Amino acid sequence: MTTHVPAGEAETERYAVGALVHARGREWVVQPESRPELLVLRPLGGTADDVAGILPALESVRHARFAPPSPDDIGDQAAARLLRSALRIGFRSSAGPFRSLAGISVDPRPYQLVPLLMALRQETVRLLIADDVGIGKTVESGLIAAELLAQGEARGLVVLCGPALAEQWRAELRGKFGIDAELVLASTIGRLTRSQMYGGSAFHPDRNYIVSTDFIKSPRHRDDFVKNAPDLVIVDEAHTCVSESGSGGKRQRQLRYELLRRLADDPARHLLLVTATPHSGKEEPFRNLLGLLDRKLESISLDRDAGRKELARYFVQRRRADIRDDFQDDAIFPSDRATLEVAYTLHEDYRKLVERVISYARETVRDSSGGLQQRIRWWSALALLRSLASSPLAAAQTLRTRAANLDAVTEEEADAIGRAAVMDAAGDETMESADAVPGALLNSPTGEDDPSPGTGDDDDLADTDADGREKSARRRLLAMARQAEALTGPKDAKLEQLTKTVKGLLKDGYQPIVFCRFIPTAKYVADHLKAALNPKRGPRTHAVEAVTGTLSPDQRIARIAALTAEDADGNPPPAKQVLVATDCLSEGVNLQDSFDAVVHYDLAWNPTRHEQREGRVDRFGQRTDVVRAVTLYGADNGIDGIVLDVLLRKHARIRKATGVSVPVPDESDNVMQAVLEGLLLRGEGIQGDQLTLDFGAGSGLNDQRDDLHAKWQSAADREKTSRSRYAQHSVKKEEVAREVAEVRASLGSGQETREFTKAALLALRGQAGPLPGEPTGFSIGAEGLPLAVRDMFRTVLGPKHPNPVPFHDTPVAPRGEVALARTDPAVSALAQFVLDAALDPKMPAWERPARRCGVVRTKAVTKRTTLLLVRYRFRLSLPNRSGDILHQIAEDARVLAFRGGTGAAEWLSEEEAVELLSARAAGNTDPERAVEHARRIISGLDRIDDVLESRGAELAARLLESHRRVRGAVGAARRGLKVTPQDRPDVLGVYVYLPDTTEASDSAEAPTTTTEGAGR
Repeated sequence: MTTHVPAGEAETERYAVGALVHARGREWVVQPESRPELLVLRPLGGTADDVAGILPALESVRHARFAPPSPDDIGDQAAARLLRSALRIGFRSSAGPFRSLAGISVDPRPYQLVPLLMALRQETVRLLIADDVGIGKTVESGLIAAELLAQGEARGLVVLCGPALAEQWRAELRGKFGIDAELVLASTIGRLTRSQMYGGSAFHPDRNYIVSTDFIKSPRHRDDFVKNAPDLVIVDEAHTCVSESGSGGKRQRQLRYELLRRLADDPARHLLLVTATPHSGKEEPFRNLLGLLDRKLESISLDRDAGRKELARYFVQRRRADIRDDFQDDAIFPSDRATLEVAYTLHEDYRKLVERVISYARETVRDSSGGLQQRIRWWSALALLRSLASSPLAAAQTLRTRAANLDAVTEEEADAIGRAAVMDAAGDETMESADAVPGALLNSPTGEDDPSPGTGDDDDLADTDADGREKSARRRLLAMARQAEALTGPKDAKLEQLTKTVKGLLKDGYQPIVFCRFIPTAKYVADHLKAALNPKRGPRTHAVEAVTGTLSPDQRIARIAALTAEDADGNPPPAKQVLVATDCLSEGVNLQDSFDAVVHYDLAWNPTRHEQREGRVDRFGQRTDVVRAVTLYGADNGIDGIVLDVLLRKHARIRKATGVSVPVPDESDNVMQAVLEGLLLRGEGIQGDQLTLDFGAGSGLNDQRDDLHAKWQSAADREKTSRSRYAQHSVKKEEVAREVAEVRASLGSGQETREFTKAALLALRGQAGPLPGEPTGFSIGAEGLPLAVRDMFRTVLGPKHPNPVPFHDTPVAPRGEVALARTDPAVSALAQFVLDAALDPKMPAWERPARRCGVVRTKAVTKRTTLLLVRYRFRLSLPNRSGDILHQIAEDARVLAFRGGTGAAEWLSEEEAVELLSARAAGNTDPERAVEHARRIISGLDRIDDVLESRGAELAARLLESHRRVRGAVGAARRGLKVTPQDRPDVLGVYVYLPDTTEASDSAEAPTTTTEGAGR
């Protein structure tokens, strides 16, 4: 691989930064942290994790130079292209201005670089990233974090988020950006504290953490955290940390805001605020959010161009349509979401139970004895109606469960507990326990009062005293519970309709998630689908699992993974999966890798919850172009009619008109309660005992609905105006295109990665096949691959990975499969194998698809032309905002080409040189002549050393300009910035292209043995 420089020369050169040295039987690159007595070395082609320290006084260290290619080791016309791609894919420290991109495991789309470019133009990064749901805000903020850490601009990182999102954030940072972070939750703080010295803090500025916002906002922990927090903070769902002054019930938001305000008051702290809804139509919370970035934004006029221009430095907000218009094919998310409403009609026996429950609920809420008791009864009645609309088992459990607010001591407390249990608040708090049945019993159940099955006259029981009335009510509820339990199966028309809907989605090739409101409903639905979709005997054809709030975040992830795992007998997982979940999964877990459809089994009483559910599959990385969302509703269930007409359909119309999801105004809860009060207290719109509604003229319900819709439309208009007013204009798409072109020139493009992966695997005797539904993807049968490659697949994909191995032409891939991206672990490992094999002539020839030397006869040239694959090393001097200079060694690979001999070379442009990589062979070349041609060029390489070094200097100048351009006008980030070529460039490959001419011409090209001809 290398040649060693005599010891005398080593004494004179010493070990310059970037120099190639030989030690411990391999080659290393000297790193900037080296000192005369201690060399810090990175293995050639290795990563930062492979860096080692060597003491020259104790170990043998010699200067080394990369050996030239051997003319006796010649490959075919694809050899140069494969070697170049393998080299570029393997780079983990490129010389461009983005220091982290070569080492992360995600291939960012060009539009996701916009926030990164904005961040690098600030000395202290302060950004509000408010892109639409599903665009990839986690990736955008992770890119900024990885870059600031790689550049040394940040020492540590903390992500503030809800506890349900903590594990997801940790997995994203570790899997995509190589950032390991410690979880700080109520359940982990004790262990963290015990691991510190007495009196020490659990936090350190130079470490990485994922912290529960609601846990750390407590004054008990807040002061220590603020004092020792890292200098880079990401705040997820930042809109939940601000509120209007004087707004009731917002104490939690106020505590969060006080925490962020103290963190933001440190002018040296980087702060990234992440939310899809920064402006909910109320100006004060929006201004408070902006004030965390810079206090002047709290009061600056945004009606004037100067104010909007100032805001544009800190704020990026884009809809999917904006990104699709600007970046076209680089916008990797579904092009559309197909929605469908499917009605069902209650079974006659179910309808009788509904009538019985409504009658009971009406009697209960019309009882005017005691204000507190009346509020408790009201919420108990609503709980009963919600659970009955969900499923028979949810209704039965609610009828047997003590009301959640029974111990309330004030009307306000009863309303707060009841609202949390029954209504679907969005955004503010975690949904960890939101799927538990709310309870309707107004006293503790006792076994002796439970009537026997079949008792039907307990409604007529009459007791005159209060205790007797309570017992009578309890016996009525328990009787209705038994009646509900008898309605499971064929008498549940909603469940039967779901089965048809799920089967239809599966037939169309979709993998659905079924969202339910309550835990008993989810378990009931999952058990039914397991039986309905799978044969009674033989292996299962469909995997069905239920995930509810009874599971911890880790257990939820494991349960989802079980869908695609082998069973206990080692049988492979079914090809089709169905996930049944409560709203504990409507946030925090990315499901787009495995699912592409959503079924709303239960209607949420807040459209934002529906948007969150559908956002689990309709987001960045989804491989299905059109996702589906199906809403089930009862045609003769007026509660569903209220939710559909008043909330869900209006939300859909606004989303279609504006292109974004606009949250329903706070008044929606009040409207729902008013509508239900009209139904239960006054019987408005009710025919008999059935829940059918009439929103006709003169109806009080009509006025309430119209008032809500007017406020909602006003909020939507303001949102549309704000998106136009605050549109991202600080970074133009042309600027992004230029930087993307530079990155791809250094690291390669997605197309190059795809072509390399398939070509290399085919050359290594892999068996290619199609990938259903993905025309540009493929599968590879691994049986014929070299043992080392098969072992590599087992290591990075898992020992039970599918075979053939699927290769997806997408930025991400399901577990155990491969994404055709340069940072995918399997692709990186394949590139390293191809590169190592090319450098090791002792390996079997068939295991070496890339070679360092080649001779090709082609119509692409009219004169002998030589292509060189050259690796350069550069020393980067990167100033940070504190004035320190960070020194790093980076690599780059370029192809250079010249016509004629090395003594009188006629150099081609870089574009012309790259085109030669695609030249096709037009005929065979005599092996002996090919070797002689290659030997003649290789023996004269020293004649072009000056040209190779001058090209390196030109590349360094271009890289320096790129670094300056990315940093914009930030003075501190430009002073002292340098890019310096280090050591001699390495010629890794020499490829000679001969013109396809007549035999006579070929004779004229025949090599001579004269010294004069050696350099021609």
